Amino acid sequence: MWLTSSSIGRKLVMSITGAFLILFVTFHALMNGVAIFWPAAYNVICEFLGANWYALVGSLILALGFILHIWYATWLTIQNRKARGSERYEVTSRPPQVEWSSKNMYVLGIVILAFLVLHLVHFWAKMQLAEICGFEVMDNGQAVPAAAGTWFLQMTFSHVWVLIVYLIAFVALWFHMTHGFWSMFQSCGWNGKIWMSRLKTIGNIWVTLVVLLFAAEAIVFTVQANKGVYTSCPVLQEQYMEMQAAHDNAVVAPVCAGENCPQAECSQAACGKADCAMTECKGGPCSCPEGTVCSPEACQAAGCAGCAAASSETAETVTVETVTTNE
Repeated sequence: MWLTSSSIGRKLVMSITGAFLILFVTFHALMNGVAIFWPAAYNVICEFLGANWYALVGSLILALGFILHIWYATWLTIQNRKARGSERYEVTSRPPQVEWSSKNMYVLGIVILAFLVLHLVHFWAKMQLAEICGFEVMDNGQAVPAAAGTWFLQMTFSHVWVLIVYLIAFVALWFHMTHGFWSMFQSCGWNGKIWMSRLKTIGNIWVTLVVLLFAAEAIVFTVQANKGVYTSCPVLQEQYMEMQAAHDNAVVAPVCAGENCPQAECSQAACGKADCAMTECKGGPCSCPEGTVCSPEACQAAGCAGCAAASSETAETVTVETVTTNE
């Protein structure tokens, strides 16, 4: 296949996967910008982009694109070094038109990759991954809801060293993306002298704005986190409580429907129709208080599948016992 067997094909894959990364970085910067001006809305966005199918599909596509980008970058670097042999060590000066970033794209990519791993540990592993796997992240003995993005900002940026590492990574990102922006168009054949100059200008402006926004966000988050804003704001505290309550209800509902109910088929919705309180579910069949026999009519009114049959058996047992006693 020419995408893997030819240098042009590999560069084309690099440019396409690079375009995905540029768009993702831009979206990420804009989304994080919401947390500066409206932290509660940022949490709403985090909740919307939780462990939903569209978010998982998007994460999978981005992960695949990033893996391909790294793989092809490594492949091209190895092939180029093999082709040049030892001649690369004989070059003592570079032509002025050759950018420094173009000679160090792979090293810059490694720095960005290391930063990405750290960033995933700080946020993705504690948010989307935690929601997928069903484990809770604790902060000072308190469970942190998976969608509480501002709380994770508090946990991460309360350490000043995080800001320093992030700023260093943003510098590497600027060098990598300013070169990669116009390079991806060149790999696709858009390499005219006039437009190439324009694309370099557009790329420099675009990437500079995105990186400056990232830097501003990191600085603001650090200042706010060290003031304790994200855990002391009443609006955010109320939001955290609502998220935790929704999480607790989601966890309790299956227990009520299965383990604590005589009928495994009895859904929480059916219990709700019968006005069965959560604590009463484990008392008797679906709609009846503890110690009483649930009639088929009551179960059918509640729409509880399998409950009527079970209650009929219970009623028959009671009848048999009564007859036996009378005899």
